[in-house]
Amino acid sequence: MSLAETAASVSGAFDSIPVIDLGCASTHEERAALARQIRDACMNVGFFYIKNHGIPEETIDKIFSAMKAFFSLPVEEKMKSKLHHRQGAHYRGFEPLLDSNIDPANRGDLYEGFMIGWEELVPQDDDEDKVNRDTMVFPNLWPSEPAGFREAFINYYHAAFGVGKVLRCLFALGLDLPETYFDDKLKRYPMMRGLHYPPQTGPEDDGIIGIGAHSDFECFTILWQEPGIQALQILNSENKWINATPIPGTLVINVGDLLSRWTNNIFRSTVHRAINRSGVRRYSIPMFIGANPHVEVEPLPTCVSPERPAKYETITSGEYVRRHVQEMYQRSRTTSDGAAKA
Repeated sequence: MSLAETAASVSGAFDSIPVIDLGCASTHEERAALARQIRDACMNVGFFYIKNHGIPEETIDKIFSAMKAFFSLPVEEKMKSKLHHRQGAHYRGFEPLLDSNIDPANRGDLYEGFMIGWEELVPQDDDEDKVNRDTMVFPNLWPSEPAGFREAFINYYHAAFGVGKVLRCLFALGLDLPETYFDDKLKRYPMMRGLHYPPQTGPEDDGIIGIGAHSDFECFTILWQEPGIQALQILNSENKWINATPIPGTLVINVGDLLSRWTNNIFRSTVHRAINRSGVRRYSIPMFIGANPHVEVEPLPTCVSPERPAKYETITSGEYVRRHVQEMYQRSRTTSDGAAKA
């Protein structure tokens, strides 16, 4: 049965999120079996957990500690030394509370963030060549404290990017493509955020929650979420919010809009949100894996059939993502201006 034929029978009325073990992926046969599991998850849910992902627990512990220390600083300290992300290139740096508004129906997102892009822990001789090859490589902004913040972020960044390289091969196999199909298209260095969600105390309908209902813009997201604190929810086709409960030792993977578009909506880019009603601070780390800015995205041949014609025109990855990111931050400015005038 073709991908298009299989997709026609998918309902999206899921009530749970599958867990996929990446521990057995050394042979092509093992990767093909994993790819089938991932394909089913992407078609039916758009989200899945992965275990045995390969990121050392020590690497996670260090970035977790660094985030807790940084976000505990006074806001004046976090805003000094030109750390505000609007002063840096391509939104790198510190994002204060309510600085973005991803859901047009809301008044703002109740999280603090710290955004970084690619950087080597120790500068390499070919760093300038990498900058020239990737138009998304800009200098990161780093705080003077806490000690070890930069090292913790960069070490986790490279470990998570390694997971992304494994997943892009499995996505390709799941789409009946050569496993190297995305290698030259998803070479762009991703963006990564460390996020802090303070406890949500206001009513759910006041227009301010941790992060409003949205789907991600890029190809796919790799998310670490703090164990023991429920916040992430995903929306099924029956408009029911399903908890993405943190499972120790796992990462959460979700399909983004661009990959969904590439697959002619065969892979599902699922709406999700985060509401922290735990009474304590909550932390998470999303990494957004995207395509090279100049890659032209159009429905893949394996995802198109006479019964399922192409739903989208061709667009470059860079233009698509840039448009959506600008809209998100523009909404926060409009909301702030409106509140100031009210």
